[in-house]
Amino acid sequence: MTTEKPQLVTNGKRVDGRGLDELRPIKIEAGILKNADGSAYLEWGSNKIMVGVYGPREAFPKHVQDPERAIVKCRYAMAPFSSLEEHGRSGPNRRAVEISKVTKEVFENVILLERFPGCEIDIFIEVLQSDGGTRAAGITAAAVALASSGIPMRDIPYAVSVGKDGENLLLDLNKLEDNTSDADMPIAIAPRNNDVLLLQMDGTLTKDEFARGVSMALKAGEHIVALQRAAIGSKYRKE
Repeated sequence: MTTEKPQLVTNGKRVDGRGLDELRPIKIEAGILKNADGSAYLEWGSNKIMVGVYGPREAFPKHVQDPERAIVKCRYAMAPFSSLEEHGRSGPNRRAVEISKVTKEVFENVILLERFPGCEIDIFIEVLQSDGGTRAAGITAAAVALASSGIPMRDIPYAVSVGKDGENLLLDLNKLEDNTSDADMPIAIAPRNNDVLLLQMDGTLTKDEFARGVSMALKAGEHIVALQRAAIGSKYRKE
């Protein structure tokens, strides 16, 4: 039995009323966990994500230590109550392990790890409520948490997704769009030089669609970066 694909775009508007290149509302707050070295809380549409950062501290067990640089550990997890799919699930699934890995690699490229030999930096990303795009939202929130910890970085990255529905390119897919679109491309950017730190894709895009999708992500990044900087600045103004 086949299920008919839902219509995602009608008269230039998406099912949630957004335009094709419109972000969902984003709210970011830095420094909210008392016992963490750095932290952030993010709401992105219906997504709700908490991030705690700990370190740099001595890497344990000792055999994982690198005498020349710090190591980064990242744990992305969805709370059992975060979505219907996660209800009752115990422990990380393959998707969570994969997102933890790619998020770790994003931050290995921006943290000045050589300043902390023999140490580790731990990033914990907890998805409290999920509605599509939690990979990008988690990276965006983790960047704010790291900045609030004072850990030196070359840049403060952000991430966002671009998808495709028929002939339409869509920015920042929600869960329905993520599950039923023809393509989904999460991308993470270091905004200082627009270096690409993460690029993944499900589905297919033409060369022109790919170029337009990256342009949409970069334009959206201007707004996301402003929100990240405002959250970090607000945290330090309170201290």
